[in-house]
Amino acid sequence: MTVVLDKVQGWVAAPAARKRVDRAAYAAIVALGLLLFWISERHPAMAPVWAPWDFSPAVYLATALTLFWFVRGLLRTAAAARPPAWRCFLFLLGLAAIYGVLQTRFEYWSQHMFFLNRIQHVVMHHFGPFLVALGAAGATIKTGMPAWARRLTERRAVTGTLRVLQQPVLAAFLFVGSFFFWLIPDVHFRAMIDPNLYALMNWTMVLDGLLFWSLVLDTRPKPPARVGFGTRAVLAIVVMFPQIILGAVVALWQYDLYPYYAICGRIFPSVSALNDQHIGGVIIWIPPAMMSVAAALLVLVALRIHEESLEETDEDAAYLAALARRWTGR
Repeated sequence: MTVVLDKVQGWVAAPAARKRVDRAAYAAIVALGLLLFWISERHPAMAPVWAPWDFSPAVYLATALTLFWFVRGLLRTAAAARPPAWRCFLFLLGLAAIYGVLQTRFEYWSQHMFFLNRIQHVVMHHFGPFLVALGAAGATIKTGMPAWARRLTERRAVTGTLRVLQQPVLAAFLFVGSFFFWLIPDVHFRAMIDPNLYALMNWTMVLDGLLFWSLVLDTRPKPPARVGFGTRAVLAIVVMFPQIILGAVVALWQYDLYPYYAICGRIFPSVSALNDQHIGGVIIWIPPAMMSVAAALLVLVALRIHEESLEETDEDAAYLAALARRWTGR
């Protein structure tokens, strides 16, 4: 991967070449977006499974621009300073997972089965943002942004809002609360029939997941990280228990909490309303809990690596001091 990036970096080293590549990339993003919009609007039944059922310009542009700026940032970063290949892979996998459940045929399926809808939300709120956070691509994306976008992310209003939203107590409350809120039966029914509320629900799931997991899975010490390793481990575990309770309630409830799926028609009619709900409850119950445990373990690993680096630094300092005493006699 590094060899390929170095070759491409050489091709676009000149400022004029960079501008041409940038213009071509933006034009390709717009052209592909128009094509996907046309397919979604005019020929939805003929669209392949990877094409959007209901094209969202906001989701498409957010994904396409993030991907382009990430690649652009890699090309603008020296080889020694680039994130390792495994982090790049995790970031791309997380981004693809989020896009896949929002802008492919899977979105249509998730609107017609409760348990598929729960898979969609677990991917948007947990799995995808978890992988994106592990990818630690923020600095690379920022490097690849145009100057105006980079300045926008550095504005005091933006950084101040992020500091507030990533306060530990508020971050945990929003992470659990958003998951709970959209599963209130009346709220869920309204969101599924109102396109504006449906879009808001999806955006809150993704953005809240990104804010929370980027806070918890930050591998740096405090500072520059917002909170210490111990707080991050506690956050990962604390959010697990309310989600276990919610999943257990939904999985064990003995009447249909979400009649929307009976009204719109289930893709798998052989799956009864209660079975659909029970499977969905298990999906709420188990995968998020497993990811919380995995996150806590990753935080502990990051803590151990940090402690080992401090020990190595202390050993190096002691060795240099002893060497200096030998040569100076002091």
